[in-house]
Amino acid sequence: MRSVKAVFNKQLKDINKNMGVLVQFVLFPVVAFAMTRLVAQGNDDIPDTMFITMMASIFVGMALIPTAAGIVAEDRERKSLRFLAMAGVKPFSYLVGIASVVFVVSLLPSIAFAWMGGFGGREFLLFVAAMMFGVVASTMLGLTVGIFATNQQSATGLAMPFALVFGFAPMIAMFNEPMMRVTRFFYTQQIDIVLNSFYSVGGYQRANIWESFAVIGGNIAVLVVLFVVVFARKGLRV
Repeated sequence: MRSVKAVFNKQLKDINKNMGVLVQFVLFPVVAFAMTRLVAQGNDDIPDTMFITMMASIFVGMALIPTAAGIVAEDRERKSLRFLAMAGVKPFSYLVGIASVVFVVSLLPSIAFAWMGGFGGREFLLFVAAMMFGVVASTMLGLTVGIFATNQQSATGLAMPFALVFGFAPMIAMFNEPMMRVTRFFYTQQIDIVLNSFYSVGGYQRANIWESFAVIGGNIAVLVVLFVVVFARKGLRV
């Protein structure tokens, strides 16, 4: 537990110093706020929360996968992993520490999205819960890519295709029914369905929220298995 806390504090300080990472956690809520004020509000054809829920699901898929992958690859490239290993930090403690940082930092924009959407009570809790389930899935995928990559540059290159697919798939599926038949198995698509189930748009009001959470949970289980397999083969390579 002490090792996890040490990794958590170390990485939290690193994130605070890294403007490139911080911008990603601020950019998506800001864009959602701007699009809502400038486009959605006052337009009877667009729900006021449309851009908020859209940017929230894009944030989960697009921002977090490269972030988690980059953290692991950067620590390996800078030899930080070697120093942590010499200090007695076990690989499991390191990975739990990194995942915890991403989870905690992601909680703030998730709450911001729910607040901007005007959700309250049960809807607020379901909104944030769906977001955080997605954060876990994206973090696991990002950590897997980070372990597989040889350096930070390759981690970014490997992570971006996943980020683009999982980030933009829900938005494309809104306008393409055949696409929805495929993306409904993606955790980001199910997050989008949950977030949009609170108002009437595209039939989402009839969505089974608990079924969506079950699909997200299934995605997490698959990603955990993938992570374990990659980690068993590659390790942290300190």
